[in-house]
Amino acid sequence: MLDVSRRAIYGEDHHALRESARRLIEQHATPHLQRWEDDGIVDRSFYEVCGEAGFLGPSVPKEYGGMGLDFSYNAVLAEEFAYAGVNICVLLQSELVLPYLIDFGTEEQKRKFAVPLANGTKIGAIAMTEPGAGSDLQSVRTTARRDGDSFVINGSKTFITNGQNADIMIVVARTSQDRGGKGLSLIIVEGGTPGFTRGRNLDKIGQWSGDTSELFFEDVRVPAENLLGPENGGFGCLMRELVRERLGIAVGAQAAAQRAFDVGLSYTKERSAFGRPVFDFQNTRFSLAGLATELQVGWAHLDWAIQRYLAGGLAPTEASSAKYWHTEMQWRVVDTALQLHGGHGYMNEFEVARLWRDARVQRIYGGTSEIMLEVIGRGL
Repeated sequence: MLDVSRRAIYGEDHHALRESARRLIEQHATPHLQRWEDDGIVDRSFYEVCGEAGFLGPSVPKEYGGMGLDFSYNAVLAEEFAYAGVNICVLLQSELVLPYLIDFGTEEQKRKFAVPLANGTKIGAIAMTEPGAGSDLQSVRTTARRDGDSFVINGSKTFITNGQNADIMIVVARTSQDRGGKGLSLIIVEGGTPGFTRGRNLDKIGQWSGDTSELFFEDVRVPAENLLGPENGGFGCLMRELVRERLGIAVGAQAAAQRAFDVGLSYTKERSAFGRPVFDFQNTRFSLAGLATELQVGWAHLDWAIQRYLAGGLAPTEASSAKYWHTEMQWRVVDTALQLHGGHGYMNEFEVARLWRDARVQRIYGGTSEIMLEVIGRGL
């Protein structure tokens, strides 16, 4: 388990939440992880369990079904879920979908959509990526045409996490054709709306338990009051939330990297080669020592970034740096941990193989590492 005994950013309330999370994961997640991997989807009932515990909306105000806490409590849950190998689908609901509704939603939208997402009776997704628009959101081609008191949506999305399960989707659509990024809006679409269809559950390299889908919109008509935030102001909303999203990815990356290190260290002490534990070879100890140092630096930086975010001072370039460094570090750790397992590391029955598979996309979603460097570079 994660050692948080020397981390000054967390107090007794955080530790109590962490213990609750560990008990919930042990009872309701760990026994089902392999089945979720095999099925390619997390049980809807798990969202309900998390919702009942308050884990889907720690920072959501109490009047909308949350706990009314700050982001540090979300970070505690993100660390524990990532360390335990629980798929990001649940975290996406609390760390991405709900913040958009709370930060930009009307009172009616918060009560209609945020409350069931916070209590786990509904599942949410955010539909940004398209076949021709990934990190470059200004290239979005899905349209939302105003027609009286409705928007009519046409287009398609891909790589959408929670795509199969989602009841409530925040769709990034173009509401003005000639304004580039300033012509995008966020529109809420409910599952079951006529004209909306789901494609296949995509076959991915890793994160098998996460339902990741194609979504199609053909003359999907939704009420104008489903506009989230200002019309043609979607790009600004997206940029504002990216700081939190990228910090959240960094939190999960750090915890997953720690898990991979712990798994690798344990294996080298248990596995023997040439008559002695693998750990006793100098190359093994040096490899692990290097990783331990990176993890030590990573935890210190992560705590700094969380404190800075809580104070309202984490800049977009700093969030991009955090996302870049922690996900790249995660990859180095999981790859080395797999190497230390030898041939066993390449077998899917070993945990390190899943940790390795799941880590690869961390350097892609939320903005690729190359985009992170571009953002950081522009701020120099």
